[in-house]
Amino acid sequence: MRKVFGPILIGLGAFLLVVAVLAVTWLPGAVKKTPLDVNQTTHLSGEVRRLDATTGELSAPSPINVLSISQTNTKKSTDDVAFWQTGACVVVNEDGDAPDCVDGEDPRLVSATEDIFATDRVTAEAVPDFKNLPADTVPHEGLVNKWPFDSEKKDYTYWESTLNKGVPAVFDRTDKIKGVKVYVYKITTVDAPVEILEGTNGTYDNVTEVWVEPKTGAIQQQTQDQQRYLDDGTQVLDLKVGFTEQQQKDFADDSKANIRQLDLLLHWVPIFGFIGGALALLAGALLMLGARKKDDAPPPAARVSV
Repeated sequence: MRKVFGPILIGLGAFLLVVAVLAVTWLPGAVKKTPLDVNQTTHLSGEVRRLDATTGELSAPSPINVLSISQTNTKKSTDDVAFWQTGACVVVNEDGDAPDCVDGEDPRLVSATEDIFATDRVTAEAVPDFKNLPADTVPHEGLVNKWPFDSEKKDYTYWESTLNKGVPAVFDRTDKIKGVKVYVYKITTVDAPVEILEGTNGTYDNVTEVWVEPKTGAIQQQTQDQQRYLDDGTQVLDLKVGFTEQQQKDFADDSKANIRQLDLLLHWVPIFGFIGGALALLAGALLMLGARKKDDAPPPAARVSV
């Protein structure tokens, strides 16, 4: 039995050690990458006040729903770069049952936007010169729709779609949201000249806060406090929006599951592999050594009858 189980344990030990080494060296680079099968719908809510042309003042606050869709295009992505197609629709929801989006003739529509961009699957940074982007794509820079794996307590460059440029996302604090530890980053824009309405120039203020789960880089909550003004100082928009409570819970549940999976693959697999492999090698070596000693032992002396 020792001759049988000794080699088996040594083989098992070697296999476990190889798995542990791969879990430390190769696996992190394989699993800490943006997946290429993303199809994510995000729901936000808030309120908006718009300029009333009859009074020249902002209207009373109206509740709004925001639908945001983010999809990766597998055919146009590569091993290193994710190709994204996104869209967002902001709709006034006075009666509580407005659809996710309406057409441009519907007075409930606040805005509807689409975007195409590419990001590095490891760093989450925009790749503005990606070969598969259409020629007329606006070049993005910085982080766009997620943070990198193992996010740090530091400032990042973040894509501000209204300004069409990257701006500082300043690390502000640590927090906890729905049981998930997060880093909070703040993006502040003041008096930025923009086209506030089609064909109308003005200025733009916005404070965005982003709650990020640092291990995965997944955004757990994002709020905006946005104002727009005509050049003469007349305010035409006051918008406040953030993820719904249910959306925050769904994202928190996803992050908890993803963190458990990462911990299993990157923490427990190496520990089990190194310890289990070493023990199996030791046990196998001891069994084989015992079997060899038994084989080398002299035969018992023959009994002599008188």
